[in-house]
Amino acid sequence: MDGRVRLIAIVVALVFAAGWSEGPRQETVAVSGVQSAVRILRDPWGVPHIFAQSEGDLFFAQGFSAARDRLFQLELWRRAATGTMAEVVGEKALERDVGARLLAFRGDLEEELRHYHPRGPAIVRSFVAGINAHVELVRNDPARLPLEFRLLGIRPGLWTPEVVVSRHNGLFRNARQEVRLARLASRAGLGRMRELVEWQPRHPPLEEAEDLDLASIPDGVLDLYRASRARFDFQPEDIVENRWRAQPAAPSSRAAALDFLGLPVGSNNWVVAPWRSQTGKALLANDPHRSLQTPSLRYFAHLSAPGWEVIGGGEPALPGISIGHNGFGAWGLTIFPVDQEDLYSYRTHPDDPSRYLYRGEWEEMSSREELFRVEGGEPVHRTLRFTRHGPVLYQDAANQRAYALRAAWLEVGSAPYLASLRFGQARSWQDFRDACSFFLAPSENMLWADVEGNIGWQATGITPLRPNWSGLLPVPGDGRYEWAGTLPVLELPHSLNPPEGILATANQYNLPAGYPHRVGYSWTPPFRYARILESLAARPLLGMADMVQLQTDVLSLPARGLVPLLNGLEAGDGRVEAARRRLLDWDFRMDADSPAAALFALWQRRLVEKTWDLHLPAEIREDFEGRTLSKTLEWLRAPDGRFGPQPVRARDRLLLDCLEEAAAELAERLGDDPEGWRYGHEKLHHARIPHLLSDAVKQELRGRLDAGPLPRPGDRYTVNMTTGADNQRSGASFRLIVDLADWDRSLASNAPGQSGDPDNPHYRDLFEDWARDRYFPLLYSRERIEEVAREVLVLTPRQP
Repeated sequence: MDGRVRLIAIVVALVFAAGWSEGPRQETVAVSGVQSAVRILRDPWGVPHIFAQSEGDLFFAQGFSAARDRLFQLELWRRAATGTMAEVVGEKALERDVGARLLAFRGDLEEELRHYHPRGPAIVRSFVAGINAHVELVRNDPARLPLEFRLLGIRPGLWTPEVVVSRHNGLFRNARQEVRLARLASRAGLGRMRELVEWQPRHPPLEEAEDLDLASIPDGVLDLYRASRARFDFQPEDIVENRWRAQPAAPSSRAAALDFLGLPVGSNNWVVAPWRSQTGKALLANDPHRSLQTPSLRYFAHLSAPGWEVIGGGEPALPGISIGHNGFGAWGLTIFPVDQEDLYSYRTHPDDPSRYLYRGEWEEMSSREELFRVEGGEPVHRTLRFTRHGPVLYQDAANQRAYALRAAWLEVGSAPYLASLRFGQARSWQDFRDACSFFLAPSENMLWADVEGNIGWQATGITPLRPNWSGLLPVPGDGRYEWAGTLPVLELPHSLNPPEGILATANQYNLPAGYPHRVGYSWTPPFRYARILESLAARPLLGMADMVQLQTDVLSLPARGLVPLLNGLEAGDGRVEAARRRLLDWDFRMDADSPAAALFALWQRRLVEKTWDLHLPAEIREDFEGRTLSKTLEWLRAPDGRFGPQPVRARDRLLLDCLEEAAAELAERLGDDPEGWRYGHEKLHHARIPHLLSDAVKQELRGRLDAGPLPRPGDRYTVNMTTGADNQRSGASFRLIVDLADWDRSLASNAPGQSGDPDNPHYRDLFEDWARDRYFPLLYSRERIEEVAREVLVLTPRQP
């Protein structure tokens, strides 16, 4: 379905919704915490539109609504933030809890809350009070308790502001990469590492490589770091209701699609200036690519009160809207990959491992005693230690070494996305830039479009200044490698009203020529960005249908580079020749119903694997994680002696051998008839989103918890990014398109639904439309919302 047909389908859906004749369901709940009545209107797509008479009541109601929709998700967030998962599932979560408390923010809470908004302390406390009001409601009425709590035999706990400012769910970098690169450099050498790893700028100085024995870094140095951020999957022994407990567990792959650098594989956003738009007003589109979860990571809401009129999506555990619009302007984000972490190695005292050498003197680590309660076991006491740089992740007593993390995100104001509160009240480009100056984490490309006709880009994020090293490798903690402060956010790259009338970001390298500061070296290959620019430039005037068509575009630029290499080759085998011709006749689109896309996907996988095998030293071949497609293309287009004495002939043979293997695998998976192959087949490229309890429960209940499978198009290099794995585990689960000429024409998607309660009709009602690249209208005007509302919840003050 092309963009225009899809847009017509959306309009039809809106007309149908407007004709809803049964009237909305009404409910009134008396709660302690609101000063006046608050109305929450839920539209047919599960979006709560909150109308309050004061700021405090508004954010109370946002917290209440989020808890009403996502209580189990919020409970897991709370336990992840506070390091209390072991209280539920026992010792297997203990290291996760230790890591969570070790990496917790421990600065001044009032200063922290004031950073995010001038009235941040009051806003966050109102939001927390709203969550807790719903928690108390559920505690007093067990019939309201969602299924997951009953299965695990637990009750939700109360929130505090410290939970809201937790850093546990942030997108940070690059401690994991430092350890991987240290291992690579120690085994393959710096020269070979420079050749194999893709950096921008291309040749980082790596001054630090000579000052530390990189081979000595222990394998477990990041175990606590990883544990604190790992997805937790419940197992059958965690289920207290025997009738639903799976026997035995059915393990499944849970890894999100991450690249070598530890980054999600991407996000897209772009803005179109009024003079490039069919309506004469700007257009904005954003689709962040994050892990697909049940329930969704993102949560749509509309916040309306004096001084506030903002709609869009954020994370359910946070007040405010991180991607959306407010009637004056619209904004969206993609990751701008600032390196915000450094791993330090210390020499410790031979007689006292709590002391470390710093500038010729022995310094004492600070410490903190923590008690961890463990379900089914005795409480565990742990001592958490900290150097002047940060939390101690690992101590190697035998070698008298300690390792600590210096993380910019532990500084005041670095709670992920919380500074989005300031975006909600921005009325101009200058207001928006001022708000960006407070947005420290995660580091983002923020795009803006406003009703005055401006479009702008501002990179954001807390950026350490490293005067004498790259930040790509671990460094000694002896005082030679210190930050020279951090870069003011507004000194990061930015642009206003470019002459092309278009701004776009897709995690590509976008530092201006001659930019003086080291920001980071790990960027996403520019395939999606190039396709976005190509598509936007193809039309003199752009409309909403063009925005839809581009957000769901599945044309593969890598296919354009690889497939022509098959021209003029001779395949002796008939099946291989048929496969070659099928690809040469193909339009390079990764459509779900395309046999050629299925063939190309498996061919491309093999080409990447086998081309890299020729270029990797044997000693690192098995565990090297950076097999990028862009390097593969480079080597295949200009084969050298590593292919053999006749490089071009050997390259051509490799192309055909991989094609033969791909065709054979497809025949095995999908049948011998190529006309019956489909890229979006359940056995090939699909989306199935398992619930966290999926492996713990019996099949009949698993069907109620999981979403999918459904066919998906695209791959990790298309604008419609769906990863290259068989089961799509990350991608554009959330989409937003805004037409500033008419806010009610905004379009959105969110998978699998707005609710996290498996018994709620909005649990996965958006999943099929999302999987088939369809949208729902994100209504903004009070009149249109009242017309389509399916449910009205009124929160009234509880009488003493």
